[in-house]
Amino acid sequence: MLSKRIIGCLDVRNGNLAKSVKFVDTRDIGDPIEKAKQYYDDGLDELVFYDITASSDERNIMLDVVGQVARQVYIPLSVGGGIRSIDDAQKLLWAGAEKINVNSAAVMRPAIIAECAHAIGNQNTVLSMDIVKVVASRDLPSGYEIVINGGRKRMGIDALDWALKGEELGAGELVINSIDADGTRDGYEIALTRMIAEAVSIPVIASGGAGKPEHLYEVLTEGCADAALVASMLHYNEYKVSELKAYLNDRGVKMRMHY
Repeated sequence: MLSKRIIGCLDVRNGNLAKSVKFVDTRDIGDPIEKAKQYYDDGLDELVFYDITASSDERNIMLDVVGQVARQVYIPLSVGGGIRSIDDAQKLLWAGAEKINVNSAAVMRPAIIAECAHAIGNQNTVLSMDIVKVVASRDLPSGYEIVINGGRKRMGIDALDWALKGEELGAGELVINSIDADGTRDGYEIALTRMIAEAVSIPVIASGGAGKPEHLYEVLTEGCADAALVASMLHYNEYKVSELKAYLNDRGVKMRMHY
C-alpha cells in the first residue's frame, strides 16, 4: 500500500501568502517563502503553490516567487494559476516546479491537459477542480458543479464527468477542492472526494476544510483520498506537519515519517 501524503498549500496573491473562506474575504497572512522552508523542515511530503489571482487577472504566474520557494524545499513542488499553454508549463518547470496544475484554462480548453501530459508527462500534470455543491439535475447528476476563475464563474459542468474527462485526457492526479468547505475548518467534503476517488484510477488529493487532525484521518480513510491538502492548520501554527503525521500513523494510516 502506498503511503498517504500531507500536502501544504500556499495560496499566493501579489507575492504574499493569503487565505480566504469559501474563496472570499481573502487576507494576506505572511511570507510564502518562509512558510515553505518551515513546512519542509518539519517533514512535509509535498507543496502546492497557487497564484490565486493569475487566471482572474489574465496574467502569467509570478515565476520569481516560484523560484524562491523552489530553492527552499527539496520535495515535489506543484504550481498552478494562469497556466494557459505548454510554454507557461515549461517556464514553471525551469523555475523549479516538478508538477503543474491546470484549472480554469483546462475547463475553457480541455486539450491543454493532453498537451501538458504529452510534453512533461502524466505524472507531472495535475488537474485542479474547484467545485460547489448544487441540487442534482439532468445536467449536473452528481450534485456538484465546476467553477472557474477563483470560484467566480459557474460553468454548468458536472464535477464527476469532468474528473473522468481529465483522467482520459492524461491528468496524472486530481485536486478536489470544495469551495463550500474551503477555509471553514469544518472538515473536508467527504462524499465528493469519495465519489471521485472511487470513479478514477489516478491519485486524488482532497482540498478544502481541514481544521483538526481527525479531518485528515476521515478523508484519507472514509474519503478514499490519496493525499490531504492543508493550509490554515499550518499557517496559523496550530499544528506541525510532524504532529499530524504522528497522529495518522498511530491510527494505522501509512505515512512517510520524518525522523
